[in-house]
Amino acid sequence: MSVSTVLNTTAGVLIPFAGTTLGAACVFFLRGEMSAGIRKVLTGFAAGVMVAASFWSLLNPSLELAEHMGRLSFIPAATGFLIGMFFLLVLDLVTPHMHLNSTEEGPRTGIRRTTKLILAVTLHNIPEGMAVGVVYAGWLSGDSGLTAAGALALSLGIAIQNFPEGAIVSMPLRAEGMSKPGTFLCGMLSGIVEPAAALLTIAASSLITGMLPYLLSFAAGAMMYVVVEELIPEMSEEPHSNLGPVAFAFGFVLMMILDVTLG
Repeated sequence: MSVSTVLNTTAGVLIPFAGTTLGAACVFFLRGEMSAGIRKVLTGFAAGVMVAASFWSLLNPSLELAEHMGRLSFIPAATGFLIGMFFLLVLDLVTPHMHLNSTEEGPRTGIRRTTKLILAVTLHNIPEGMAVGVVYAGWLSGDSGLTAAGALALSLGIAIQNFPEGAIVSMPLRAEGMSKPGTFLCGMLSGIVEPAAALLTIAASSLITGMLPYLLSFAAGAMMYVVVEELIPEMSEEPHSNLGPVAFAFGFVLMMILDVTLG
């Protein structure tokens, strides 16, 4: 493996983490708790980016890689997608969890709300890291049709939607009285699972030949679970506002442009 390949892969794996870190840094520049309107915009935008990334960067390549199966080429995409959805469902059930903007302690556990908030966002970041890892693994394999630019497009798109996630973690923690450096650290560390998940996925995929279409759609299903279970309900909560859907549209279009122009 060449030096440039190692550098490109390392940069791609770390870019989403940088997005989370920059979002967490908002605690140094913004005062008070995040308003409902800003939260709706951020979650709507993140949902749009993730939906577009799930199709353009993951499901579409999965279908293309299975074209040799003819009319049955949908099997890897459909199978992996469903497994990814159910994997996140199980992970959601066994992990102490809360919605990002919930103020309830919840009956499952006595873990403090701040800890549960960090766990919720960390849970979101696992499928995103897996998605980056799968795409870079496909590029590294050399025979998948995936390009370095296409992998970079997904990495940039996830970094863009990680920016609001970092802010969504750090700002509420600051409003609860935690120090600015502490809230920044918590927000930043919530994204550390992404490069870890990406590297583990790259390592595992190199051991499983012929599974790339399933792995791509698996990552897509996991990401879509996060969108449907968390982000869309949050951007649609009362009081009613059109900010979330509008931000969703802009996020979707931006990710589509990135994937088409760079891929």
